[in-house]
Amino acid sequence: MPDAKAINPLTSLRFFAAMWVVLFHYWPNLGAALPPIVAKGYLGVELFFVLSGFILCHVYLDSFADGGFRYGSFLWARLARVYPLHLATLVGVGALALAALAAGRVIDPNILSWPSLPANLLLVQAWGFAPQAGWNHPSWSISAEWFAYLSFPLFAWLALRFAGRPKLAAAGAYAFLVLVYAAFERLAGSPLTHATIAWGALRIVPCFAFGAALNLVWREIAASRRMTALAGAAISGAGVVLGAQFGAPDAILVGLFGCLILSLAALTKAGENSGGGAFFVYLGEISYSVYMICIPWKLLFVNGVAQAMHIDKAHMPLWAWMILLAGVVPLAAASYHLVEWPARRWMRRLAAPRPAALTSVA
Repeated sequence: MPDAKAINPLTSLRFFAAMWVVLFHYWPNLGAALPPIVAKGYLGVELFFVLSGFILCHVYLDSFADGGFRYGSFLWARLARVYPLHLATLVGVGALALAALAAGRVIDPNILSWPSLPANLLLVQAWGFAPQAGWNHPSWSISAEWFAYLSFPLFAWLALRFAGRPKLAAAGAYAFLVLVYAAFERLAGSPLTHATIAWGALRIVPCFAFGAALNLVWREIAASRRMTALAGAAISGAGVVLGAQFGAPDAILVGLFGCLILSLAALTKAGENSGGGAFFVYLGEISYSVYMICIPWKLLFVNGVAQAMHIDKAHMPLWAWMILLAGVVPLAAASYHLVEWPARRWMRRLAAPRPAALTSVA
């Protein structure tokens, strides 16, 4: 059943963000020079974070304003969205590591990090509670998302305080992002956009706030003309590509993400479905699976091919690397239909109110 609140072009955008991250992780196995645009692939996570703030305010801000927001139900719905696949991939990586050990293979000790297991199970591994980046490493960003979900009432309260001044909210949120990035790099000696297990929870905060503020701007925008919305999406999309290719600062690229998100969302007000067709929407729906299985699949495929064919894992033949890359999408589709979606429905049914028992009247 289609979601009445869905903004289809933004759903489609999630797939491209996920594949950007996948390319960032897979390219080193090709043994070729890293193109600048691929080297910026870690920013696909920032794109997810900004989208998350935008979409959650789109879905929940009205109910928060009118008093209908239920924090417990919200958290359960978000947990149903992310936790089952997180747990499945964690178990899968553990099984692969144990099988490799049983076969006499040497594995990275960070993968099977027992001291980090409790934090991973509790989704707090990006809060500074995990000593190592173990298990399925991309799940650090799900831990950061969980931090934002728990904090959502604060983001929503702040958004409502600026509901009458959306442009000021967006400008302020972006200025806050630039300030946090600059302060963190000065204090930590590395960019916040490179943080994962250490400081990953902080990494989402400015992006999520920026996305929430952008949603206020979008709510104020009147229905756009189709060509204006399309031009905005094309220009901002080209800006992201060119900015990444020519090494623009991360803060500039995140700002361009905001322009792209606003432009794509404006397409829905213009009645335009570009980027929101059924095929691309489906790819967007399986994007979480793409993101979460990319490392388990890489571990399985790269190590298997290297063992069977005696090739260097850092210099794979192009044909093998193409199979690695192409295999992510069908495997993500299988993961979505076999694990992610059924488990999500099951958890939501658990929380659904049960019909009152019928009683007879004498």
